[in-house]
Amino acid sequence: MLTSPITVKRQPGIIVMGVSGTGKSLIAQSLVNRLNKAKFLEGDDFHPVENIESMTAGIPLTDQHRENWLNIIGRNVETSRLTQLTVCSCSALKKRYREQLRALSPGLVFIYLAGDKSLIEQRMMARKHFMPASLLDSQLNTLEPPEPNKEENIITCDIRLQPEEIINGLIAEYLPPWIASTQIIEVKND
Repeated sequence: MLTSPITVKRQPGIIVMGVSGTGKSLIAQSLVNRLNKAKFLEGDDFHPVENIESMTAGIPLTDQHRENWLNIIGRNVETSRLTQLTVCSCSALKKRYREQLRALSPGLVFIYLAGDKSLIEQRMMARKHFMPASLLDSQLNTLEPPEPNKEENIITCDIRLQPEEIINGLIAEYLPPWIASTQIIEVKND
């Protein structure tokens, strides 16, 4: 039986968030490509089959649909952060969803991809994805845009910019000091 705390190092974690069609996967993967020794996790890969079937049929997800999915994402991000910087794409539409992810993997930074409905709709119509453009209104109605003064570690990016401009801006203005840090966790054993 351990009587003293165990110290664990945790690498930085980033969630690239926003409604469907904002370019979460593209920005997350591009960011990973630019950062050394980073891992990309595609949030859609963690959806249960039932969620994908619902979305494909044009049925919006409920809080209940998302709860287990967010738990799986949070645990996978946290596990990955034990060995490397991790960037994950995940809609994280509501504040409580972001809080759920933060509880599972503390210290996350959220990069919110913001844009207007017409641009997002255009992008959704031009891609092949299980999420139909008909669900955009549902996503926008569910969205609680993060407010930097009410939530910590929020970076908002305008999707009217080209992906390379977004990545260059993130790396130049926001991420270097944060990326250089490694969080130390003290785990107490009872």
